[in-house]
This record gives sequence, structure tokens and C-alpha cells, in this order.
Amino acid sequence: MKTITKYILLTFVLVFSFTVFAQNGKIQSVKDDYRDFAYVKTSEVLLEVAKKGYKSVDLFQKLGNSFYFRNEMENAAKWYGELMAMGEVIDPEYYFRYALALKGIKDYEGSDKWMKKFNDLKPDDLRGKAFVSKVDYKSTIEKISRDDIEIINLEFNTELSDFGTTEFENGIVFASARGGGRKYRWNEEPYLDLYIVEKIDSTSYGEVKEIEGKVNTKFHESSAVFSPNGKYMFFTRNNFFRLRYKEDDTGINRLQLYRATLSEDGSWDEIHKIHFNSEDYSVAHPTLNVTGTKLYFASDMPGTYGQSDIFVVDVNDDGTLGEPENLGTSINTEGQESFPFMNTNGDLYYSSTGFPGLGGLDVFVSEGLDQKFIGSNKNFSIKNIGEPVNSAFDDFGYYENLVTERVYFSSNREGGKGSDDIYTFEIPECEQIVEGIVQDKKTDELITNATVILFDAEGNELERKTVGADAAFQFELECEKEYLIRGEKETYASDEKRFTTPNRKQELKLQLLLEKDEIEINPCDDLAKILDIPIIYFDFDKSNIRYDAEIEVQKVLAVLNKYPTMTIDIRSHTDCRGPASYNEKLSDRRAQSTRQYLISKGIAEERLTAKGYGESRLVNDCGCEPTNESSCSQEEHQLNRRSEFIITSLNGKSCDDKE
Repeated sequence: MKTITKYILLTFVLVFSFTVFAQNGKIQSVKDDYRDFAYVKTSEVLLEVAKKGYKSVDLFQKLGNSFYFRNEMENAAKWYGELMAMGEVIDPEYYFRYALALKGIKDYEGSDKWMKKFNDLKPDDLRGKAFVSKVDYKSTIEKISRDDIEIINLEFNTELSDFGTTEFENGIVFASARGGGRKYRWNEEPYLDLYIVEKIDSTSYGEVKEIEGKVNTKFHESSAVFSPNGKYMFFTRNNFFRLRYKEDDTGINRLQLYRATLSEDGSWDEIHKIHFNSEDYSVAHPTLNVTGTKLYFASDMPGTYGQSDIFVVDVNDDGTLGEPENLGTSINTEGQESFPFMNTNGDLYYSSTGFPGLGGLDVFVSEGLDQKFIGSNKNFSIKNIGEPVNSAFDDFGYYENLVTERVYFSSNREGGKGSDDIYTFEIPECEQIVEGIVQDKKTDELITNATVILFDAEGNELERKTVGADAAFQFELECEKEYLIRGEKETYASDEKRFTTPNRKQELKLQLLLEKDEIEINPCDDLAKILDIPIIYFDFDKSNIRYDAEIEVQKVLAVLNKYPTMTIDIRSHTDCRGPASYNEKLSDRRAQSTRQYLISKGIAEERLTAKGYGESRLVNDCGCEPTNESSCSQEEHQLNRRSEFIITSLNGKSCDDKE
């Protein structure tokens, strides 16, 4: 990000080492600025060095980083590109940063190329694993993105940084650099404070005021969350408590969590440090579940997989906290995971650079995580929530109210008023309608009076309808749910379709194709056609039944057992290859072999006749002239090596077979 928001992520892990450029001593003069994230000044000096034609891995690394960590991805991609052109062995992390910078300018093809190289060098890295497991991530994101949402840049945004919303009573609490006063060197904006603004209606607001009490200081405050009873507020602040400002051994002032209590006069006082805060790592961006019993936050404390991870901790009745636990590798990567938000359904939203996305920080969701986090279970699924919330820039600070159906999020995307802005939109109504018709699979005829049943994902029946003369059905469904629809009718085999509704309004059209399960049979009918037996094949020059043919003959056996008065004539055929007299004898052996198989399975001999017809009844033009070889393929000849099962009598009725 271009703002202090990125600092809130950077303080987790970024401590850089510096060397002297022999070519130009100016590079060393910005050492302290670079370490303290004062990148505006740093990049100016580094650019001056580069413009004079100097090249080195260290120079291009620092230049790329200076722009990358300010989210100026066009320049970051340029200088990381120069770094890659050096062709020297570098830390694979720079491949990842280059890939992310290329995403920031929407060069997804180039980004994928460098992510593959990153994965080749670090095959155990969770970010690389996530990429190779979803190489088609772009098309997946496009499918879940929504074009029915209009985002609004809130009227109280300024030309400075405004981000991170949460609702409290009838207002919105957020962080902003609008307060004036001393400026932070990193972005030359004033330090962040927490503000509150009253909501007048869904898109208009009252006067922005500093949150009352002892929360704001001369350093950074951001990311507040309130307990369900409104008594406590957890928030993020620099390591500054009781007028004491502390840094770690590298000179970085880390972020910490604090708890404030609401006083009778409406101010926030009694500021307490969280017991697992430390001078050696950062703890930030709290969110509570709906019952206020669990607090989720971001940190780079020991046990972190990457630059920052999402953790959870139990909240006691008195507002104190238990011991933190990492959410595991389903949620966290070696990249940055931050800005968690838990909605009232128990869905965890958070931002990450470690999973495939559109660029910068993307917002992801793990549905139902709060209920699933029981014991040692950390096998969670996540998904990118797509556009318009996500973009090629940093998108973070997601917050939603499922009652008012209002969403807020923060972004430094193009077209904003300031370096970070707060955006909002109303969740559109999500109407899902599925409709279709019931037809005969073979004839396409409409099947009237069929029953169509709607089931949920677990197989519970939700609704059923009987179709009329138009064979049409329609159901109204919920969004992002899995359903199964089944069509049924007597004498037909059922057909069913399973599907998941998307997160946007749509009309889904289905065809339920039912196949006749009971077919009327009469003398002279061929059971092979009735039972959809493709062909009873025999190997070339063989008369024994093959295994695949045996499976088909079992269908004939079942019908003969069901209709004890039925008699059949087994007719066997060959292809044209070989002498005609030989083929006739071969086909007769095949017919007799089939007859003996059925007799061995219990069918009386007198119910079965059998005859071979050789090559006299070909089903195609693959005949062999006496003086010419057939030009047909092996597969075409195979079609002629077959058997038929003609019903000669059934229930006292016979077929006058003249053949």
C-alpha cells in the first residue's frame, strides 16, 4: 500500500541489511531511512544512483523493494525486472515479489511464469503449493466475481489514508491519518488515529469525530473491534503505553493489542495491554466472533509460518484473553495474512498475498471456520471472493453486516481520493430460480405427470412437484447452496442433476431425461435391441464367449428367467474374411456356444434354438469380393461378428419366422 497500512504489515518481519556501494557512497546515506520504512526518500537516492548507469543486485533489490512496499507496482516490476536480468543467484523471495508486482500491472502471464520459478526453487513453500494446485486460478476467480455490485467511495474519505471499518452503535469506527500533527517518515502522512462517524442512511454520514477517551496517542492506532455487550474495545496501537515508547533490538517499534473499557460518559478509558504483547513481534487487527468468546488477530509471533499469520484466542468473561493458537496452513502461508474479520455466520474473511489472487492483498473467506475450529481440526477450505472487492491492488479490511446487508472494505486501487480509501456496497438480492422440463431420453418427447423432487446437499427432501402437460418445473433456491433435483415416473428410470448455486442472481435451466425402464416385448422382437445390448462380440476365428460378451448375455438370461414361457432363437454372424463355408460353420459354433452357456445357467434346452449365418447378413458394406480384399478397418469388421436373440414365442403367442 502507499500508506501506513503497509507499515502495519511491514513491522511484522521486514528488517533489512545494507552494504556499501563501491560505485556511489550515497546509497549508504539512506540506510536508516530504508530500515525505518522511509521509502520516499530512499527511492529518490536509489533512482539517482541507477540513472547514472550503475548496476548491482543490491541496488536493484533495494529499488524494487522501495516501490514494492509502497505498492507502486509498475516501478517495482521495472526494477525487479532489472534484477532478474542480472542473472545472478538471488533469494527466491524476490521471484515471489516480482510475480506479485507483475500482477499489480495485470501481467498475469508474466506473473505465472515467475511463480513457477519460485515454486521450483522453494517446492515446500505454501505459496508455491497454492499456486501449482490452482494454475487456473484466474478463470476460477472470474467465475465467482460479480458484475451486479456497484461499489461506492465513501464521502468522508480524504486525500490521506482512511481504512479499516467496524460498526459501533449507529456509527462506523475507522482509522485515518486526517488528524494533522507530526508526520510519520514512511509516507509523510500524519500518524493514524481512530475516528467515528454517525450513519445517516446507507450511503450518507454525519460529522467525523475522534473516538472519545484515552485511545488515541501521538503514534498509530487502528483496527478496532467491540465486544457484543459494547463494554470492551480491542484495538491496535504502536508499542506505546503509559508514555513509554519501546523498540525491539533492530530499532522497530512493533504493533500491539490493547483493550479499552467504555466509561459512563461514553469515552473509552482504562487502557490495558494484552498479556501476550511483546517488543519482539507484532500483534494487530483484532476481530471477535458473534458471541465474543473468540478473538482472531494477525501476528508474527513464534509459531508463525510466514510474514504474518492469523491466530485465535479465547476471550474470558472479564475481557482477558487466553493463549493464542495459530489457525494452521489451511489459512496461513509464508506470505502475509492479515486483517481478519469474523461475520455473524462464523465465516472468516481475511487478506493474503500467499494464495493465488488478482494482485497485492486479496480478500479470502473460509466459510464456517468459527464452528469448525474445534480441538485440533485445522483443515479449512478457503476461496478468493473475486471482484469487485478484489483488484490488482491491495484490498483489505473487509467488514459486513448481514442484517443490513451492507459491506465495507478498504483499498488503495486507482480512482480513490487518497492513498487508502473505504468503499461500501449493498449486498444484492440473490434470487436463484431453476427451471426445466422432463423428457424421454431417446425420443425427446415430453413426459407428463412426472414427479420432480428437490433435495438439499445432505439428501433431505425440500419440495416436490408433479409436472403438467408442458412437462415443466420450477423451484426458487438460495444462493451458494448445493442441491439435487430428481425426475421420476413409473416405468422409467430416474434422472437427477446435482449443482451448486452461485453468489449472484441467475436462472438455471435443466433437462431431466428419463429412460424407459419397462418396454413391451412381443414375439419377433430382438432382445439385443430391447436390452440395449451393443453386440455380442467374439474374437476373430474363435467361438468361445468373451468376458465382456458374458456380461451382456447375463441380461438375456435375466429376461428368460423372468418369462419362463419365452423361447428364443440365437443367431450368430461373422465378418466376410475367410471362406464363406468356413464362416458359416464358425458362426454356427458361436451360436451353439451361446446356447450352451444359457443351458449351463439353468435354461431348458427346448426353449433355445441356435443357428449360424456366417457372412450372409452383414450390417455394413464390409463385404469381401472373391477377388478383392476388403478395405474396411478392424473395427468395421468387428461389427459383423455378432449374435442376435429373436423371441420366437411368448405366453402362447409365436413368431412366424420366415427367415
